[in-house]
Amino acid sequence: MTTRTSFREPEDFTRSEGLRALLNRLHEGGPGAWQCDPVAADLMAYAADKYGALARKHGLDPWEAASAAFDVMRTKAARTANDPWGVVTHAVRITCIAEERGQGLLCSVHQARRPHISAFHDAERLSDRENPLTDYHSAFHITDPDPTGADEPASTTACCSAGSAVEDAIALFTLLGWPPHVARAGVEHICQALARAGSRQSAYEALRRDKHARALLDVNSTAWTALLKALLGHPSPAYAATAAGRGILLRLLIGESLRALLRDDDLVLMISLAAPKRGGRS
Repeated sequence: MTTRTSFREPEDFTRSEGLRALLNRLHEGGPGAWQCDPVAADLMAYAADKYGALARKHGLDPWEAASAAFDVMRTKAARTANDPWGVVTHAVRITCIAEERGQGLLCSVHQARRPHISAFHDAERLSDRENPLTDYHSAFHITDPDPTGADEPASTTACCSAGSAVEDAIALFTLLGWPPHVARAGVEHICQALARAGSRQSAYEALRRDKHARALLDVNSTAWTALLKALLGHPSPAYAATAAGRGILLRLLIGESLRALLRDDDLVLMISLAAPKRGGRS
């Protein structure tokens, strides 16, 4: 009696047709098929290599992506799809994003998949910021009313228009050695950011990291910081009631003149020393 042994060539799981055939065979093989089949082991190694770059992009290990692919491959959707690899890739990408969001939000992956949870920003330690919380959070910005405000004559409290304040600020920087085009572009950019932010503290916090604006103005960090502090005021709450804390724009709006600003020695010295050279960075 002659016994014939059938030999099945391993499926080419790198192609969609081969992957579908392999997934169907493993499904028909029962619960232990994935554990015992050598082709299944090769498939998972291939998945770890295929999705390694995607996993690293989201701060994960390649085998975490392979584990996500394994979960999808056992579903009916992957076995019956026209493009099984497309279904697997889409599901792995979503899982990697959810894993990254879960780690950032300090919650489970299941919760991170929910839109109303993932909409929040990542958890952040107070020590992660360069500036203390009291420097930029409005809850800590409390200024006592000026007791002398009621006694000042109306002429000193009259507000000039925002447009004239901007022009006076540009003129001040120009008089103190700043190139006119740099002074105008810088003041106008900061005023636009201030209008969007709604508060000087928020605008200062956003602008101090604005490397794009620095590159367009062609100024170094010293000149950029001086421009921000001069226009918006010193960000520390300790300076809130002082001239240095109010900034040029606010001082002009509450009635100070350009001539009065030029008599502020500290302000004039800071702006003059930080003035960029004409035709290049300072």
